[in-house]
Amino acid sequence: MLPHESSYETLYHRFRWHVPTHYNIGVDVCDKWAGDVDRLALIYETRDGKITRYTFSQVLRLANRTANLLTRQGVARGDRVAILLPQAPETAIAHVAVYKAGAVVVPLFTLFGIDALQYRLADSGTKLLITDAAGAAKIAQIRDALPELRAVYCIDAGVEGCQALHDAIQQCSDEFEAVNTRADEPALIIYTSGTTGKPKGALHAHRSLLGHLPGVEMSHDLLPQDGDLMWTPADWAWIGGLMDVLMPAWHHGLPVLAHRFEKFDPETAFAIMARHGVRNAFIPPTALKMMRTVTNSGQRWGAQLRSLASGGESLGVELLEWGRETFGVAINEFYGQTECNMVLSSCGTLFPAMPGAIGKAAPGHNVRIVDDQGQVLPDGRIGNIAIRSPDPVMFLGYWNNDQATREKYVGDWLLTGDTGMGHPGGYIQFVGRNDDVITSAGYRIGPGPIEDCLLAHPAVQLAAVIGVPDPQRTEIVKAFIVLKSGFVAGDALKRELQEHVKARLAAHEYPREVTFVDALPMTTTGKIIRRELRARG
Repeated sequence: MLPHESSYETLYHRFRWHVPTHYNIGVDVCDKWAGDVDRLALIYETRDGKITRYTFSQVLRLANRTANLLTRQGVARGDRVAILLPQAPETAIAHVAVYKAGAVVVPLFTLFGIDALQYRLADSGTKLLITDAAGAAKIAQIRDALPELRAVYCIDAGVEGCQALHDAIQQCSDEFEAVNTRADEPALIIYTSGTTGKPKGALHAHRSLLGHLPGVEMSHDLLPQDGDLMWTPADWAWIGGLMDVLMPAWHHGLPVLAHRFEKFDPETAFAIMARHGVRNAFIPPTALKMMRTVTNSGQRWGAQLRSLASGGESLGVELLEWGRETFGVAINEFYGQTECNMVLSSCGTLFPAMPGAIGKAAPGHNVRIVDDQGQVLPDGRIGNIAIRSPDPVMFLGYWNNDQATREKYVGDWLLTGDTGMGHPGGYIQFVGRNDDVITSAGYRIGPGPIEDCLLAHPAVQLAAVIGVPDPQRTEIVKAFIVLKSGFVAGDALKRELQEHVKARLAAHEYPREVTFVDALPMTTTGKIIRRELRARG
């Protein structure tokens, strides 16, 4: 936890990391609080309004039962266990169980299609999967292609091809001796899309949670404080929902609100925060833009927030002003990426926000603007946003991809792939991406997997994908398609291609715009010139 200081400069310069040799996320976020039998850990509200509360003591017993089940099924230290679930108690409990068992969690987004799931499960060599009926239906279509997947447990009963999780853990002891993992031992693989090729699995150590804490605490105006209760609409399958909210909150013994949105609804978001007295929220920019459309939102529900954090896209002055008027607090912007998260943050308690800037380096992180050779640039010069290694929050590397890991670094600097500019006082301004990644509704989307998916359709000869500006989502996915002979362009085929991507990749990755063209701009070596497509819009 950050020490109490009155100024950012003092806090930054006095901060020192204290990362023990041995450390286990599961023990940290659960066991140390379970002795207080009434300490609230989770509030879960279902879509039909049913509310269930879990104490840390209850989470401990359920996680221990689950960890015993994993070891009974042959899950050993370092084995991968995938979790394909939405925000739900079983999701959080499974995370704690896998960490305590010394295994490695592979979180999977519920909107992934079968191709996306098959690649991640096969590439990670997942041995056991925990899911629900909807996820099990997808897995059934690809199970034969996953020889290393030995068992599938379902939180819903009576699903063919799965074992019932709740029945199984009832047969297990609620006592479990956690594996004494090293702080730098693998704990988590989160797949992130790059500009080309297949998604890459960012492998994180147990220490990654400790590395997140300064940025999380800054973005929530010096978390924790009495009465804090955290919530985010961001899915726990992504690093933002998992490591910016759920795990840091439990590290501090704070309760978390869980609610699954089938589709984000801004009025429900206001209502659920008011109903449960949410004090600390991480709300992605696109969700904030949607909430801004709700009439008289502040008067209808009342503002109870103590802190509001947002990251993933630039907010802009108007949205920041709306946030202050509506919630009565400054929206603290933060910055990071799956490989090295929560390294920059604003903090209204310590310093004023600078329009256009995404904050300052969180204590413990050395974030600078460097050129392509890794030389630090002076303020006012555009360059690469980079983080100096070693750093506790920094990933161990890409799973089974040493070359991509090496390409991520220049000397001691990890290059984020984003460009920025330094300003006096330590402020860093986000300028843009220097790659082809698309930022849409807070998701970072690589064009490669979408293009591959489109090429698998019998009508498509060539496909190129770019991001185009969108006032609500920052960018949307746009596809340029060259059809094979015998196929006719039209709205019906456009919808068919969109559904093809939705079903096989993910609902957030489908091209919202499709343009049929006779040819694509190519280099002499056959690479798509996306900048020409972006110029067309």
